[in-house]
Amino acid sequence: MEFLFAPFEVSFVLRALIAGVLAAVLCGCIGTWVVLRGLAFFGDAMSHGMLPGVAIASILGGHLMFGAAASALVMAAGITWVSRESKLSQDVSIGLLFVGMLAVGVVIVSHSQSFAVDLTSFLFGDVLGVRAEDLVVLAIAACLGVLACVVLRRPFLALAFDERKAATLGLRPGWAHIAMLVLTAMAVVASFQVVGTILVFGLLIGPPATAYLLFVRIGAIMIAASAIGAAATFLGLLVSWHAETSAGATIALLTVLAFFAVLVAKRVKSALRYFLRNENHYQ
Repeated sequence: MEFLFAPFEVSFVLRALIAGVLAAVLCGCIGTWVVLRGLAFFGDAMSHGMLPGVAIASILGGHLMFGAAASALVMAAGITWVSRESKLSQDVSIGLLFVGMLAVGVVIVSHSQSFAVDLTSFLFGDVLGVRAEDLVVLAIAACLGVLACVVLRRPFLALAFDERKAATLGLRPGWAHIAMLVLTAMAVVASFQVVGTILVFGLLIGPPATAYLLFVRIGAIMIAASAIGAAATFLGLLVSWHAETSAGATIALLTVLAFFAVLVAKRVKSALRYFLRNENHYQ
């Protein structure tokens, strides 16, 4: 028991656990729609596209989350505008904004020696450096995210499975899609400090994808995804404490390992069921 809970008697580790659980709930709910809608590439692009705003905020001495939010809004608006004006597919729009925003961020970082030191924590997270005010922001974002997923459940569900039917039902799929992009941006911005901009993609996609293998109902997938993310946070912090590894990277790695563990278990179960069915048939 001491092995399991001793690390969380330290205040900054306990704050990290709370932050990770809040991020897991936020990403679990919103990530469910990201997986169902097929917006994984957008989430990945968003996590990298925040670099310019964070770099500028760091240079000016502002709050990094405000800079990340500004970049996320610019990117979401840019993707929507390019898709509408050029008639190109959304993947092309995301790719263009992804490369453009990331390139701008790298240019800014290359001219700023002061930001180079903070780049590692930006990319890979600094969950053990989470402050009390960061917990407040994460808690507000989690509440807003869960509330939005509940209120917009019907238009999101129609959009995820049949966009034309959503339009026929008067559910405004265009606005629903924009709302989904904004929520995805909010999840990435609010959670990047926990696991970093590169690894936040794992927290947003890993637990919902794993839950999707286990459940069919949307509500069950969201609850399971939140629980899987919270468990990965607890185990990740525990492993990183005892093994002296990167906390953010360990958390993200566990979410991916959980997916493959469930996938392999389902495959083995299916193979065993097939074998037993054939054995009974021949008997």
